[in-house]
Amino acid sequence: MRLPLHSLCLFSRSIFDRPSAIPGKLRFSSAAMRLVQFCRQGNEGEIRIGVEQQEGLGVIDLKAFDPSMPTTMKELLELGQKGMQCAQRALEASPAQCVVPTAEIRLLSPVLSPEKVVCVGMNYRDHCLEQNAPIPEEPIIFSKFPNAITGPFDDITLPNESQEVDWEVELAFVIGRKGKHIKEEDALSYVAGFTVANDVSARDWQLKRNGKQWLLGKTFDSFCPLGPALVTTSAIKDPHNLGIRCLVNGAAVQDSNTNQLIFKTEQVVAWVSRFVTLSPGDVFLTGTPPGVGVFRNPPVFLKKGDVVECQIDQVGVIRNNVV
Repeated sequence: MRLPLHSLCLFSRSIFDRPSAIPGKLRFSSAAMRLVQFCRQGNEGEIRIGVEQQEGLGVIDLKAFDPSMPTTMKELLELGQKGMQCAQRALEASPAQCVVPTAEIRLLSPVLSPEKVVCVGMNYRDHCLEQNAPIPEEPIIFSKFPNAITGPFDDITLPNESQEVDWEVELAFVIGRKGKHIKEEDALSYVAGFTVANDVSARDWQLKRNGKQWLLGKTFDSFCPLGPALVTTSAIKDPHNLGIRCLVNGAAVQDSNTNQLIFKTEQVVAWVSRFVTLSPGDVFLTGTPPGVGVFRNPPVFLKKGDVVECQIDQVGVIRNNVV
């Protein structure tokens, strides 16, 4: 789904404003920036990386600013500090000829085709309490396939194979540099930034079928809306003290704070890197707070025509129609 022009006001608000309330170590980048992956309306085949300016002032096309720069976020991250420094220079210079007006932009997921999409289950204390589950002693790790990733304003497609599709707002982060056996005290230096995710879940497949393995229920196409921007770590004062919310058709269904996270970013990075080498562009979803549909009485699941909005303070808003 292309974002209609009348919805671009939401794009501006989600990028720069704190979402409305409900009716140590040197990090990967020292610059506070909001990086986006986008294409121009009508030219969906040409992916670009942009640096957001202040509200309403558009996005700086990094390739137009410096032709040596790549056109995807993953490639930019693979450049390390060289790529981040170029983005910072572009933001400081803000050359008019490189600025793409907001109205001409269609936002894509901040990362496309990551090597890994790593998810943490049962990672909010209040979510464990909602289902009378014990607090995990170690991170519960599962995954999605990269095909599940879709844009911040693209559609969520209900699969014919499931009748129990649910929402899960989550704080996500993206790895900025390669690492293995990372120490917890060094972990944030491997994180490029944060974004908003919806860990859409087919509960019948997650909890009742496929031997109760979670993968199939989590990885249908379009089951990982992501965006609207990659917010560098320096742009967020404390990622573990952010309001996090999900609204369905304008009604609040989840409302919590990332201070409820059991295993925080540093712990998750250190834990997972014990088992696999982390690579630039790897996406991590850190878990969801209470309020999911499956634990309501009676359970509530998504249906065609619903609109799901996920909000995280200082990070942004994603909004997806269910089709």
